[in-house]
Amino acid sequence: MRNLKLLKSLRSSELQGPGSPQCLAVRADTGSLLVASHYSITEYDPRTGQVVSEASLTAEGFLPEDGSGMVVGLQDLAELESACLGTAGGDVVLFNFNTCQLECVGSVDSGLTSMTWSPDEELVVLTTGQETIIMMTKDFEPITEVGIHQDDFGEGKFITVGWGKKETQFHGSEGKQAAQRKTQEVQPAAAWDDRTPRVTWRGDGQLFAVSAVCLQTGARKVRVWNREGVLQATSEPINGLEQALCWKPSGNLIAITQRHPNKHSVVFMEKNGLLHGDFTLPFSKDQAKVKDLLWNSDSTVLAVWLEDMTAGEDEQVNTSIQLWVVGNYHWYLKQSLDFSRDSQKAPVCVCWDPERPLRLHVVTRSWISVTYDWGWTTGRSPGLDATDNANVAVIDGDKILVTNFRQCVVPPPMCSFELQLTSPVNQVTFLCQPQRTNQLAALTSDGQISVYSQGGFACLCFFNVPSRIEQPLALRHLLWLEDELFVCVSSGLLPTSSTLLMLHPAHGADDTLTVRSEIEVDGVVVSMIHCSQTGTVALQLEDGRIRKLCWDRPEPSVEDWRDSSGCAINFPVPCVQTALGTLSIRSLRERAAGKCVHLCLLLSQLASNISSFAVCNDFLLITTHSHTCRCLQLSVLSVKGLQAALASDGGQNDETLRRVERGSRIVTVVPQDTRVILQMPRGNLETVHHRSLVLAQLRKWLDSLRFRDSFECMRKLRINLNLMYDHNPKVFLENMETFITQLNSISHINLFLTELKEEDTTGTMYPRPECSPAQAQPVSGQKKVDVVCDALRSAMESMDPNKFFLSILTTHVKKSVPELEVALQKVHELRVNPPDAPGSVSAEEALKYLLFLVNVNDLYEHSLGTYDFDLVLMVAEKSQKDPKEYLPFLNMLKNLEPNYQRYTIDKHLKRYRKALHHLSKCGEEHFREALLLVKEQKLYSEALRLYPTDGAHYKALSCAYAEHLMEQQQAEQAGLLLWRCGEPAAALQAFASSSSWRNAICAAQQIPLPPDQLALLARDLAEKLTEQRRFSEAALLLDQYAKDCEEAILALVTGSVWEEALRLIYMHNRQDITETNLKPALLEAFSTQTAFLEAQVATFTRHRTRLAVVREQKEKARLDMLDDDGPDCPDAELYSEASSVMSGSKYSHSNSRISSRSSKNRRKAERKKLSLKEGSPMEDRALMYALGEILTTVDKMREEVHSALKALVLFQFDKQAEKLQLAYDDALQTMEAAVPEVWPEGLQNSQAPLTGPNSTANSIMASFQQQQRPAASQGQHNV
Repeated sequence: MRNLKLLKSLRSSELQGPGSPQCLAVRADTGSLLVASHYSITEYDPRTGQVVSEASLTAEGFLPEDGSGMVVGLQDLAELESACLGTAGGDVVLFNFNTCQLECVGSVDSGLTSMTWSPDEELVVLTTGQETIIMMTKDFEPITEVGIHQDDFGEGKFITVGWGKKETQFHGSEGKQAAQRKTQEVQPAAAWDDRTPRVTWRGDGQLFAVSAVCLQTGARKVRVWNREGVLQATSEPINGLEQALCWKPSGNLIAITQRHPNKHSVVFMEKNGLLHGDFTLPFSKDQAKVKDLLWNSDSTVLAVWLEDMTAGEDEQVNTSIQLWVVGNYHWYLKQSLDFSRDSQKAPVCVCWDPERPLRLHVVTRSWISVTYDWGWTTGRSPGLDATDNANVAVIDGDKILVTNFRQCVVPPPMCSFELQLTSPVNQVTFLCQPQRTNQLAALTSDGQISVYSQGGFACLCFFNVPSRIEQPLALRHLLWLEDELFVCVSSGLLPTSSTLLMLHPAHGADDTLTVRSEIEVDGVVVSMIHCSQTGTVALQLEDGRIRKLCWDRPEPSVEDWRDSSGCAINFPVPCVQTALGTLSIRSLRERAAGKCVHLCLLLSQLASNISSFAVCNDFLLITTHSHTCRCLQLSVLSVKGLQAALASDGGQNDETLRRVERGSRIVTVVPQDTRVILQMPRGNLETVHHRSLVLAQLRKWLDSLRFRDSFECMRKLRINLNLMYDHNPKVFLENMETFITQLNSISHINLFLTELKEEDTTGTMYPRPECSPAQAQPVSGQKKVDVVCDALRSAMESMDPNKFFLSILTTHVKKSVPELEVALQKVHELRVNPPDAPGSVSAEEALKYLLFLVNVNDLYEHSLGTYDFDLVLMVAEKSQKDPKEYLPFLNMLKNLEPNYQRYTIDKHLKRYRKALHHLSKCGEEHFREALLLVKEQKLYSEALRLYPTDGAHYKALSCAYAEHLMEQQQAEQAGLLLWRCGEPAAALQAFASSSSWRNAICAAQQIPLPPDQLALLARDLAEKLTEQRRFSEAALLLDQYAKDCEEAILALVTGSVWEEALRLIYMHNRQDITETNLKPALLEAFSTQTAFLEAQVATFTRHRTRLAVVREQKEKARLDMLDDDGPDCPDAELYSEASSVMSGSKYSHSNSRISSRSSKNRRKAERKKLSLKEGSPMEDRALMYALGEILTTVDKMREEVHSALKALVLFQFDKQAEKLQLAYDDALQTMEAAVPEVWPEGLQNSQAPLTGPNSTANSIMASFQQQQRPAASQGQHNV
């Protein structure tokens, strides 16, 4: 649905020469024009108006001096820096651009009728006067020469498989008579046909087609040849084929013109010679002739060069060029260039630019060259409010196809309205006044502006537009600013300038526009845009400069567009599509999708993969070549923010990004709506509701308390209804009655309730814009679903409880802990006391709805839990249960005592705590059953609360609880429980088994035990304590209760408790033990500790050295990676010093089978990763872990070494004490000095430093223990 818009036209009349131009070519490297005439060849630069080089063809004898010669072909050869031309006399001549010399490289005696080079400039095809084809290389070496007229079809001849006769085949709508119809004779070519062969190449240079007049029939026939000069196919006999021939560069179709009995068409032929599609030219059969067809380089535009068949009253014929575009299998006439009847102003040479697809070059008979630069544009209405109908106008010849996208989406080529004009349309513009943007004006090729109203698009008036230049498209960039004010651009007095014309109706002539003011602009204007919000008009010049048109002043003027600092705003490249808007408070010198498809803003290139864009209200919508559509809110973005948003790939819940079909382009955006209209490459339309537009609209509606509109939009577009509450919880709760009143639908309220969940959708699914503040939850400590359900229920009960009864039930069921009993009770009350109010629901309907919300079996169980058998029967009757299933059970329950009845129900429902509570009230005869229930369900704590502490039941329950605790290896708790209920003997056994020796001694003395048994108990307890290395407690038992001081002293000596051992020795006067046991044990402890310290220091040093080697290897690997892949290598961070990927390990590691069911298993799996084997994947982490373990172990020896040193000094073992002290001091210093090397600052994660002038071994270990596990985990993640 795009139109072709003229960006600029360059008219140059400085080129003059004898005769008239015959051939035209464009130099791809310089852009200059090559023009060959009857007398010379000229290279001309239309931008400067200078002749670059020129050579005479008559002086060298290549053309006769009388001007009767003809140039049949002209081609620029960039590789040879020459131009090749062929003359009708048979000469092939090279014109050297550097020397301006002519060189004849070959000659054909019979003369040449055409010369055509392949697109890759490797081959040239010549057609001769003897009706032959000569193919040569670029060095002019002949390849082959064949006759144009071949009797054979070619290599691609169709094969008949013999499936029946023609008479038995299906002939479609023509019927069976088509089989007997005789083939019509082919009519000869038209009289005006020049009867010369036409040659055209396919875009890839593999095939070329030749159109020539058949010698037998006199009609034209098309033959397709391959690159080797072998005939591939011949067209079927087609009546009315004309001389125009052009192969589409994309390679699928050959365009030819055909004259039918009642119409004139452009038909398309496949490479096998069969026709495939056509379109009709907008004139009658004998009105005009097609001189040529020309595809542009990207195959998007087909130019049809026409000339009238009959001359006018002045004996002159009219010439025109039409530009056709296809979309959705329909051909649109986008532009019509009507040249005057003056033969001197008629074009004689037309060609497309090879480098710029939308640049057309025209040279007239009077040597005037005109270059037209076109651009794609979408004619959309510029309104920003709801009155704008989002109209899009599509030009199709003398018709305008208007589609109203606010009301309907009509796929092209159909439309909502079709406006018929008297002549072809060149430009379409909409009125730029608010509330009236649906009015449309069209500029036609005959210089008239037609104005149409916004209702049914009725024509209001016509204006004749003055033009100072007699050439097509003298006016461009038409803007309709006010009812009686048009602004347009025309060519300036100089080729590098433009003139702005302010047009308004002339006084006394309502059908004529007059120029109110003219403004000369120093530069060629390539676009002119209007901002609907501010009324600003911006001009873009061809060099990227931006100017501002001050049109609302008494004397309109053009000024530089400057930013707040006074710097002029320029684009780095000229753009074909521009728009104005506002970006984060600051004025926007806007974004544009240009020739290189760039989005430019404030001289910053923001993105380079934009395929289309549109600015609507506060949003910028763009489609990209990566098949995404972005929607960015400009008022909340700065320039850097916009650049970052365009560069990012978008997160999982990024509302600004959505995927679209490949090649999608934005047609329009419906203002104040959520619809975006996209057009696919094949032409069909799709409507999408972009999430950003939808959420922005919803936020506006929710802020203005338009709950009804919000609900309908969210329901239709499947937006989670939780957003209605999450957007602003406080406001929603304060306006609960407004919410209910606006929805006014039980089903809608129930739908909202059923979708409630605890998730905050503004933090997950629909993140808030960065500029909007987060809304705090109004009720702290309560769940969101419960808060909303309670608030809604309270509001509905206060408004009309009968009307909203079903919704009230939903609020009970939807709570985090469903209140099914309350809901059932309300249904039961409704059944007992049915309301008389109109519109209220019955109990049957309410119960049916409740069964829809809740599973019938669950509802039956909950009704049974209310102990109300009427309610149970009511639910059971509505369920699918068989009465034989539940009636006997209910009858049995009715015959039971009330407490036992409730116990039976609760046990059936597996509500064992309630069951125990009711069973405890059933008397003595049911205690055994209660005790059995307690043991089965382990309800000991609940049971102890239900019985008095001084009763026999309490004692029995306590004993049962103690047995359970003993089974759970909780003997001490079991002993306490038995002791308190008066069972000291059993408590003694429990305390003894748990090594709770103090409680055991107390219980034994309460029994009481005889002294010998007490001593035996003390010895047993002391033995267990010794096994647990609790030597001091064991010595106390042996000394005080077993009365064995020697065993007590030996226990202390074994535990290295030297001071306590000395106390007992002197208290019991056993100094002999000092020599026999104490001193030998002290020396043995000294030897053991010294050897252990030496071993730990040696292991620490070895691990430290190995760690340095491993880190050096990894750093080297990381640097090698950077050298190989450059400084921006994305994988360089993988080879940090916390990683072992490049450590040269030959081992692989996988944890895919490791279960993470518990933290114990995870810790075990982490330890398995830390292998000290050289070359293991995580050797560095294993070494750090091992070094930390050594440091922890040595630090824990502090008290043990201190005690041993005091004892050694006491017994005058000074050398041993000195040696032990030095060994421990050396170990601490060695390890403390290594801490910064083993745990550098980079691995400490902003934790407290490990080392420092005030650090001690304890502080070092405290810091290390805090970092040890995070470091190991970090190592795991970095691998």
